[in-house]
Amino acid sequence: MNWLVTGGAGYIGTHVVRALLATGENVVVIDDLSTGARERVPNGVPLVVGSVLDRALLDETFRTHAVDGVVHIAGKKRVPESVDRPLHYYEENVEGLRTLLAATVDAGVTRFLFSSSAAVYGMPDVHLVDEETRCAPINPYGESKLVGEWLIRATARAHGISYASLRYFNVAGAGAPELADEGVFNLVPMVFEKLTADRAPVIFGDDYDTPDGTCVRDFIHVVDLAEAHVAAARRLATDPEAGLVLNVGRGEGTSVREMVDLIQEVTGLRDVAPVVQARRAGDPARVVASADRIAAELAWKARLDTSDMVESAWAGWQARSH
Repeated sequence: MNWLVTGGAGYIGTHVVRALLATGENVVVIDDLSTGARERVPNGVPLVVGSVLDRALLDETFRTHAVDGVVHIAGKKRVPESVDRPLHYYEENVEGLRTLLAATVDAGVTRFLFSSSAAVYGMPDVHLVDEETRCAPINPYGESKLVGEWLIRATARAHGISYASLRYFNVAGAGAPELADEGVFNLVPMVFEKLTADRAPVIFGDDYDTPDGTCVRDFIHVVDLAEAHVAAARRLATDPEAGLVLNVGRGEGTSVREMVDLIQEVTGLRDVAPVVQARRAGDPARVVASADRIAAELAWKARLDTSDMVESAWAGWQARSH
């Protein structure tokens, strides 16, 4: 099959592209390169430089590359930025998706795989978040992902599209040093940045109702996440009735303090102790996935642990720093 991967030159997209190629699928990438990098796209994979808001470019891409299915990863994903620029986030994440879906329908393509987010759940007060947990996003980013899920479901019903929306939890790690996350917006690279500058990592709040007082999260290795995309793509290729909404996580919680301790252990940078600051508004105490449904639907289960994530991410950080 020929899969169009939007955002395929970015951190997650690059891993998904490689995972699809490894299973014999054909891939074409569209990316505006705002956060992606041209050199991350493997040799031989067509790269279309542009935005999913460009309908004419999408139509040409579907036609030229005989696209059979779409993996939509492109989008804006910084929560604080979404609060400051909600119109921008709705344009990129909702209008961009609407434009892509319209092109998908008109091209007669009937398979659509969507990168959603655990941010759709907001601040769930449950031990494990399953797909039936109430969605109550607390920022424009999470809202845009939930609206995206609704839009895909409605379009799929109206036009006979098989679809899967994958709700990512906290993504970390790298499949190779050159594929590491180049942004400094997630916990692991943020701690790397502080430690390598001989500055104290920051923990926001240590008075939560958790074992060590810090927030608990479900971390997922980007390689496992990419393999979940492959499993979902295979399902869509063979099941024209598929309509799936699935968590992608490990089903295991790791506290922020535990993660910072692990990072200091792996890097050997233990001289600066983390400092605790006040809680950030909107940080739930615990968000950990139930991964039962994706195991049942796709026979997928995460293989890699937090040590794998930190070690691979650190190799990438060091490679970038030299």
